[in-house]
Amino acid sequence: MTPDGTTMVDARGRRCPLPIIDLARAIVTLADGDTITLWADDPAAGPDVAAWCRLRRQELVSSRPLPTGGEEFVVRRRS
Repeated sequence: MTPDGTTMVDARGRRCPLPIIDLARAIVTLADGDTITLWADDPAAGPDVAAWCRLRRQELVSSRPLPTGGEEFVVRRRS
């Protein structure tokens, strides 16, 4: 968790399927409606996060490239 209270998972340097496993482990600690931010630099992370959200009925709020490489994904927990 960051100082501002945002739940953050930094999975840079970790390869598939570890970023998704990290996300799945962390999201269960959130209340419904809370968001989690995942940083990942695995090329498969974008499609994997989107597919995981769809299969697990979570909401992929946004994704964007990180200035230092990789991507940032914001996911909202839905039940």
